[in-house]
Amino acid sequence: MTTALTLTTSRDPDGAAVLTAAGEIDMSNAETFAAALVEAVPSAGRPLVVDLTAVEYLDSAGLAALFHQAERIEVVIGPLLAPLLTVSGLADLTTVRTL
Repeated sequence: MTTALTLTTSRDPDGAAVLTAAGEIDMSNAETFAAALVEAVPSAGRPLVVDLTAVEYLDSAGLAALFHQAERIEVVIGPLLAPLLTVSGLADLTTVRTL
């Protein structure tokens, strides 16, 4: 059974914008995820922190959304997604931190 995607925006203690995703990101909701990324990316200054530590599944549609914003984001992931972001090449294009 698919886990619904939830998206929340906030600020970290240093004031950087954060988009936190939880659940599954797949072709059924990747457009919503992509729109949330576009809306949350600051127009200038520090990159958007995209917290994917609570994401249980990320398919190619979700990866594509991240690739489109690679120059304007930093990604925080858990160990589950680390191999995917490395193999896909996203880790070569943006900062990826593993918790």
